[in-house]
This record gives sequence, C-alpha cells and structure tokens, in this order.
Amino acid sequence: MLHRDHEDTDGGGDELTVPMAWLYAEYVADQLLRGGDLMPPTSFEFRAGRYALALTVFLSDTDGELCGAEVVSRLETWLSLTAYDQPWREWVRERLAETAAGGGPDGDLVLARAAWRWLQDTELLAPDLNAVPGGAPATGEDEGPKVWTPAWQLGLPLGHLAIHLF
Repeated sequence: MLHRDHEDTDGGGDELTVPMAWLYAEYVADQLLRGGDLMPPTSFEFRAGRYALALTVFLSDTDGELCGAEVVSRLETWLSLTAYDQPWREWVRERLAETAAGGGPDGDLVLARAAWRWLQDTELLAPDLNAVPGGAPATGEDEGPKVWTPAWQLGLPLGHLAIHLF
C-alpha cells in the first residue's frame, strides 16, 4: 500500500506502509493453529480458524503494542472472547467500527475487514451438529448429515480449541 505523506519536505512523498499489526496477529493465529495440529494448513477450515483468531488477536490489542512476550499473557482473554457462549460476531463488528472511527492504521484495517468479509461470505460444508442421531444412514466415518455453515462458525471453535491446546 502506498501512503502519500502530505508534509514531506524532501520531495519523496511516497512510502510503503506495511500493515504490521495485522500481519503479526495473523502470524500468532497461524502458530497457535499449527501447534494444535487440528487441521491441515492448506484446508479452508484452517484458513477460517486463522482469520477468526487473527481478528480476535488484532481487535483485542487496544494499545497496538502486542509483542511476543505478551502473547502468553493474552491467551486467557482470547479464550474468553472465543468461547461458545460469547457474542464474538457482534464484538468483531463493534471493534471494527471503533477501530475505523478511531483512525486505526489503514492497511491493517483493510486486511482485517477483508478477513471478516471472507469469514461471513464463505460457507463450508460441515457436519450438522444439530442433526438427530441415527436420522441418516452413515456409510463411512466422515459421512452423515452435512450443512453449509458460515466460515466464522467453523473457524471460531477451531481457534478456541487451538488456544486451549497451546
């Protein structure tokens, strides 16, 4: 992303703005998921988990100062945010709006919004956990009733479990 500095006095004007906060959040999420060894890193489920965790990490870093040493101290916060009974989806929407209104870093926000759009707009075929047991004949281990599910609904519990396994 190019950023034009209007107060530049040396005639340069263009500088590359690197979205470090988002990239670091995505790195932390990727490492947590890889450590849990829950899904192949090439799967859409892994991508959903990485995006859900990265959004959680990025949007919970209200100081903009997350570093390697603080990751372990923030695990409990991320666990509580990603828990089953929490309104994570609404929290993400609110924090994205607050970050945009507060003049948060543009590049980071663009990538966070793109991840959020992907999580909302993408559906993955997953086992129907609400299906009646024995309601459909199973022909194999992975067979059974399946339903199209928004990616965030698969990624969030996957991310939560990865944090537990860390």
